[in-house]
Amino acid sequence: MNKSFDELITGYLNNSLNDEELHYFLDIIKGKEYEQDLKNKISGLFHNPFVIDKSGRDREEIIFNNIMLLANAKGKIKKEHDERRKAKVVRFRRIAMAACIIGLIASATHLVMYVLKKESNKISVHKFKNDVPPGSNKATLTLADGSSIVLDDAEDGALAQQGGVKVIKIGGKLAYHATNKALSEVEYNTITTPRGGQYQLELPDGSRVWINAASSIRFPTAFTGNARRVEVNGEAYFEVAKNKSMPFMVKVNNAEVQVLGTHFNIMAYDEEDVVSTTLLEGSVKFVTGDKISILKPGQQSQLSKDGQVKLVNDVDVDQVVAWKNGLFVFDNSELGTVMRQLSRWYDIDVVYRTRNVTTSFVGEVPRTSKLSDVLKVIELTSKMHFEVAGKKVIVM
Repeated sequence: MNKSFDELITGYLNNSLNDEELHYFLDIIKGKEYEQDLKNKISGLFHNPFVIDKSGRDREEIIFNNIMLLANAKGKIKKEHDERRKAKVVRFRRIAMAACIIGLIASATHLVMYVLKKESNKISVHKFKNDVPPGSNKATLTLADGSSIVLDDAEDGALAQQGGVKVIKIGGKLAYHATNKALSEVEYNTITTPRGGQYQLELPDGSRVWINAASSIRFPTAFTGNARRVEVNGEAYFEVAKNKSMPFMVKVNNAEVQVLGTHFNIMAYDEEDVVSTTLLEGSVKFVTGDKISILKPGQQSQLSKDGQVKLVNDVDVDQVVAWKNGLFVFDNSELGTVMRQLSRWYDIDVVYRTRNVTTSFVGEVPRTSKLSDVLKVIELTSKMHFEVAGKKVIVM
């Protein structure tokens, strides 16, 4: 190979490398010794102020991540798919370079998805004859008297009044507002989301809750006494209103999370191996039996099914709360974890025709994407392949 590393980078961005040069370039940049040179070269090509996207990353970093994503993908894709991958890589580079110049780039995966929509339908349309739309704001409210209201069918406005509290729907959110009427007794409501649904809730104290698919939260219509208590199944993200005189407590399975005012995520699906509580801001106390864990921001408490508690440091909180921010974020996520997330959001059943369930993925995909778009992105960076048959996804 006669070209220098600088010439290879420039050739890549200019889309002037031949096939041999492209393969060589994508192979060598996976070595740690080239990472800083690559970053420096890309940075030197752009002299205008950085353009910041929604995730807070500048365009130089995005270009670097694009290249590394493709380099890693190259090593994973089978030989029989090499021609298809090379076609996507060429088109991907052209789009990435143009998008950077005009400041419209969003993220590596978004660009991959754009390419796939344009190019791969010819290749894999037979596999996705019955595409599946993404989930949406769907939930059912069960009132204290046992009656229920399907929130996605209800019109905006006041839905019910219970004692001294009015229940109001505003778009994809439910809010509880106190009235002048005296509170006779505390009543409990429950919001339940189906697979393929999500919802937001503003509790009587002003605390906000995001409820993920296939989840539920039970809560009082008004907080009284010396504590604010709710109960969660599934997954929910909390932004708790501060009230030092009335701690906020979340019951989840056989554990309890105690807080004063903080941001945290609880994931307690029955099909997952652990109940995880992840702290983003403030502090929380995780209590199960005689075991107590005090969490700091960036830490996660994991309660296994056998009752063991593990404290994990330096958790990728962006990945944990990606669902709340409208994203799937996979960071070396195993196949089983990925497919369980997809099954809950797209309301699908997954059938495995492979034993390689430990395969891991890296990527970021909007939750507003159709199922086929997500599966195509996973196919691009792995050896897995999928077929969609109605509400069933076959993993091969």
